[in-house]
Amino acid sequence: MSKKEDFKNIKMKKIDNFHIPRWQELPTLDIYLDQLVTYLEKYLSPYIGSEESPVITKTMINNYVKQQVIPAPIKKKYRKDHIAYLFVICILKQVYSINDISKLISYAGETTKLVLAYNQFCSELENSLFAVFNNKNYEISSDISIEHKLLKSVVLSFAHKLYVENTFLAENKNDVKSK
Repeated sequence: MSKKEDFKNIKMKKIDNFHIPRWQELPTLDIYLDQLVTYLEKYLSPYIGSEESPVITKTMINNYVKQQVIPAPIKKKYRKDHIAYLFVICILKQVYSINDISKLISYAGETTKLVLAYNQFCSELENSLFAVFNNKNYEISSDISIEHKLLKSVVLSFAHKLYVENTFLAENKNDVKSK
């Protein structure tokens, strides 16, 4: 097996293990900003971000609060809803502007309860990643609601970006390093 195939197989195994905690798996106790950053990094840094470009920083979170993309913490502590919003933001900022993400979150909040919307996001994201990385069909049928169609389209855009970064671009980066 070539080095490229080894690298690709390692990446594929990592993606097959991709999991975002569902609402009921999120911390039940409120957490401080440092703990929040560590928690998000733990789940997302193997897939997105790098040393030069971290998944999330304290400054980013403070800016999201100032821009009213997420609610302000209560007594400097962050709840489950903050964590859920930030998982969605960290994923979607790979593809969309923060302004667009804010609109998407607002729209989801108008049409579905937060717990349900967040859990659906997690499930659809994992399904789309599995499908894209394993050449499976991830269908967006015409008989689903516009909200569900939008959700599937959003997570699929991230899945395709991650696929390109982890296959073609990663292989070309390794080729450049070896020259």
